Amino acid sequence: MKALTEKIQGGIDLKPSEVGYAVTVLLSDQIDDLTKAAFLTALHTKGETADEITAFVQHLMERAVDPSLDPKQLPGPMIDVCGTGGDGLDLFNVSTTIMFILAAGGAAVVKHGNRSVTSLCGSADVLEALGVPIDLEPEDLRECLERHGLCFIYARQYHPAFRAIAGMRKRLAGANKRTVFNLIGPLLNPARPSRQLLGVYAPRLTTIFAEVLKRLGRERAWVVHGSTDTGGGMDDISICGPTTLADLENGKITTGVIDPRWFGIAESSCAELRGDHAAANAACLEGILTGEVKGPRRDLALVNAAGGFVVAGLAANIPEGVTMARAQLESGRALEKLRALQGYTRKSSR
Repeated sequence: MKALTEKIQGGIDLKPSEVGYAVTVLLSDQIDDLTKAAFLTALHTKGETADEITAFVQHLMERAVDPSLDPKQLPGPMIDVCGTGGDGLDLFNVSTTIMFILAAGGAAVVKHGNRSVTSLCGSADVLEALGVPIDLEPEDLRECLERHGLCFIYARQYHPAFRAIAGMRKRLAGANKRTVFNLIGPLLNPARPSRQLLGVYAPRLTTIFAEVLKRLGRERAWVVHGSTDTGGGMDDISICGPTTLADLENGKITTGVIDPRWFGIAESSCAELRGDHAAANAACLEGILTGEVKGPRRDLALVNAAGGFVVAGLAANIPEGVTMARAQLESGRALEKLRALQGYTRKSSR
């Protein structure tokens, strides 16, 4: 492992076989955290390549629990919506909010997520606060998705090998040090959805992630990074400024810019979109679905859901997607999806 660390420090990229060895060492409880942290820090300082990220994902997916979801049994196109986190903005849970809007509009949403590592509230935290069961076994996961058109895949449950690095990741996050594990969470959905809306914390990552998603066999994906009025960026489609986009469709990657002002969405300040801890974010999410929360937070959910509808192939463009998203909120169908998850009972409990 020290030899690989020295190689990276020399600016040399890792081969897939070397990444495979590194993954084995990182997930071993026989290697000390300092050695692991040194390797991960050196790799991030060098800058992870598309080849390295792809290899990490492939080797980690071999250790994941496969929920065995059959796309042919689903009510619509399978899609995941998530972000890398790490933008430091602590917004409300945007991708978790829009999973209900997308499911109401006909997508089969396999939302992959975890508890908070770098933010105040992760997707698992906010769903748990809403009373949604987050730890479904594969049999229940399949039934929930087939019956309701959405499910939550809890990363800690479906990636048990990660327990070996949980403490180290938390310490590195506390020291504000990023690693490849801050990047690859959205790429590790064990359901392997064919479509994905993925937000990244830095604009340079949009094309890198699109290339990785291409190598992982995604049919359609958007990788987005939004700008803010404070000069930073967000791992969502922004309503505070333009959004950088890398669009993967049928093996071809194109780049572009999205500006919600072109679609009649008012520009907002980042401060108006901030979230809080789980209880507050749960109230915000539910308020958007009930119609009690309006303004910038609702607008941010609308434009991100619109992007999801385009990626899912259910809308031709963002304006059409915004119209679809608004209809799911105003009709109450998105709220019905939340209620369905809140009321879901495991087969073993019936």
